Amino acid sequence: MLQRLALAAAFAIAVPFSAAHAQRPASPPGPLAAGYLCCNMYTYGRQMGDANYRETGTSLVPVGTPAQVASYDFRFVDTMVGGKPQRLKNDYSRDIRMPEFAGRYIVQEDPKLRIAGFEPQVREAIQAAKVTEGMTREQVIMAVGWPITSENPRLEADVWRYWIDSWSEYQVSFDKAGKVKSVTGTAAVMVHYTSPN
Repeated sequence: MLQRLALAAAFAIAVPFSAAHAQRPASPPGPLAAGYLCCNMYTYGRQMGDANYRETGTSLVPVGTPAQVASYDFRFVDTMVGGKPQRLKNDYSRDIRMPEFAGRYIVQEDPKLRIAGFEPQVREAIQAAKVTEGMTREQVIMAVGWPITSENPRLEADVWRYWIDSWSEYQVSFDKAGKVKSVTGTAAVMVHYTSPN
């Protein structure tokens, strides 16, 4: 009798755990591509996110840093960036499949080769992780990262919304030619994200 009770108790404990484990979505497959970091990204040490917050405690990983996808784990892409492990988290662009998400951030062509051909003002802004007037959408991405899709569903939109943290938003406006015409935000935000003309 005691053996049956012990077995029933063990089964009752084991079933919820295995059921919960079975409900977790499988890790999405994707290519383990090697290349370069698409854009300036901020890391908390071992983790970067698609919002690319620039907060106290984060540090800059420059555009063009050698990078490789190591594996996929639900909402994370495990990578090696500059020889160090980084977990790239998809917080706010969940409508994008994880392989496509990874492909946005780890690109085949070294962006530094393209940056070298840009006008000096644009090159300096990208190197400083700032946005300046006259930049193309591609150059804005290199400077401050991809706009999150939950707030920017259309890349061809006239305005892209970005944040330096969960509360501090700034907006990048494009003209009809697809070049930055203005950056707006609070004074605290503007000091981080605009460069002198």
